[in-house]
Amino acid sequence: MIFFKKEKEVIVLIIKHIEIVEDCVLSAAKAIDSYLKDDIDSAKRLAQQVDRIETRADLVRYEMRDKLYSGAYLPRLREDIYKLVESLDEVADAGEACCDFFLNQRPVFPDELKPLFLEVSQESLGIIKPLKAAILCFIKGECSTEVIREHAKEVGLKESEVDKIEWDLTKQIFISTLDHSHKLHLRRCLEIIALVSDLAEDVTDQLDLVTLKSMI
Repeated sequence: MIFFKKEKEVIVLIIKHIEIVEDCVLSAAKAIDSYLKDDIDSAKRLAQQVDRIETRADLVRYEMRDKLYSGAYLPRLREDIYKLVESLDEVADAGEACCDFFLNQRPVFPDELKPLFLEVSQESLGIIKPLKAAILCFIKGECSTEVIREHAKEVGLKESEVDKIEWDLTKQIFISTLDHSHKLHLRRCLEIIALVSDLAEDVTDQLDLVTLKSMI
């Protein structure tokens, strides 16, 4: 794939954006880990860091959008590339939403459920790593379509694993002796965590579309 000056500028910004999003999501995972280990002060500091990182991601996305509108890439690709970055930004937003939920609503976790919540948060937010690999593979133009799809497949497998853990944990929540309102609160917390991996899979759907269009 041949890249011209404006395309190269956009590529630099997309790479910068994905690195910031990764930092945002992994920092959110650390915040959840701290919260589940009852280190609330550390969770607060990390959540504040996540908020700052997510703001940086937005600023880079706006700059990248302006570059696209100034004429980078073929017209048939511009909108799809921006949608790709926009969908990636939603993953960062979801990571930030996890921190907001934990620190604002302060869910209370029974000791027997903490390991499962830790596992699902690590799996769901950890999905950013194969997602980053898939996007970089495409945007740098250094990988074959098959390699891009392999990375995207890994994202799908991780999302399926999150679904399985979510199902098992939901069952554990509702067969417990907790009162019903507590069960609903924990279930909502679980949904917020799992949303990260759901949105990551949406990014790979958009990546598939851009990859196909770039081959035409």
